[in-house]
Amino acid sequence: MGESVKENYFLGMRIGILLILEIYIAMTQWEETEASVKMLLFLALFLGSTVLREMLPKWKWIWIVGSVVLLGGMYYFYGSHMILLGIFLAYEVLSSFKPRILMYFLPVLIAMISVTNHNWIQIMITPLLAFIYIQHDFVVAPYQEQTKEDIVTEQNLKHAMHRRESELQEEIHRGLLKAENQVLEERAQLSQTLHDKLGHNINGSVYQLEAIKVLMEKDPERSKQMTQAVIDQLRTGMDEIRAILRKERPKKYKLAILQLQKLCEECCDKGVEASLQVEGDLQEVPEKYLEIILDNAYEAVSNSMKYAKCTQIVIQIHVLNQMLRCSISDNGVGCSEVNDGMGIAGMRRRVREVNGVLSFETEAGFTINMLLPLQ
Repeated sequence: MGESVKENYFLGMRIGILLILEIYIAMTQWEETEASVKMLLFLALFLGSTVLREMLPKWKWIWIVGSVVLLGGMYYFYGSHMILLGIFLAYEVLSSFKPRILMYFLPVLIAMISVTNHNWIQIMITPLLAFIYIQHDFVVAPYQEQTKEDIVTEQNLKHAMHRRESELQEEIHRGLLKAENQVLEERAQLSQTLHDKLGHNINGSVYQLEAIKVLMEKDPERSKQMTQAVIDQLRTGMDEIRAILRKERPKKYKLAILQLQKLCEECCDKGVEASLQVEGDLQEVPEKYLEIILDNAYEAVSNSMKYAKCTQIVIQIHVLNQMLRCSISDNGVGCSEVNDGMGIAGMRRRVREVNGVLSFETEAGFTINMLLPLQ
């Protein structure tokens, strides 16, 4: 059933009922005195007024007055045959104002009191109309209104979720930029250290080599001594370079830890307590594994923030002898089964590329476990 049909089914039902009543009235009048053209015109106008009520909802008072006047004229000319239309109009008015449900039984009472030999059918029609209008006004219409409100609420929630996801992605992006800036600062600091500690050393060696070049023929012994001094100075410089690089060079694992810590800070800023726990030495972990942990951690934390309704997230990394184990867990609502959407499928693919194992725990919250072989 199309949406337009669902929305206008009650109007169609009312028009159908009114047509049946008018046909019955016309046939009854025809049997007695033959229905005149004027009567058919009255019936057509009354039918049109019912449709007009839907077209002009803000003018219901004008519609009510016009319908009552029209029905009064029909009753004046054709008498008790029009009582059925009066009952129908009474329910139309009641449906416009939606009073208490007891008021819908008033036309039934009136129909029983005013029944005659000519309009006994109104005893059958009136309860049917009461049932139809009560069902629509007190069951169907409130359900439709609630459905519309639920749809609006759902759309607002979706927009809020999309907005929150966008904000989270922006904050994650800003965190990555901050981490990259820290790496660049470390590199700049390394360059400055190399310049400060080795610049004079190398310049001095160059000057001594220039002097050796001049003294090589005039004073070979002196030249040999100066050459050895330059060699010793350069060897010392190389040792200093190695020491500086070992001390100052930014490691990939340090960057990974920094990014994970930043991710936890962003969760805390949003009201979700997040922590990072590392056991073992990450220095020997391959860079590819660190990238897998980072990508999967961002995906898992993003899902927890959006869907889990959690208050706590824990990222644990354990470096064992032959295995790297990483788990991301939350204390949220969990789920009955895991559906492989794009995020979960991406996690599986990344872990599978290094012959690892990915598993889930859904009983208490939601936990993602990764086992990555180190050998």
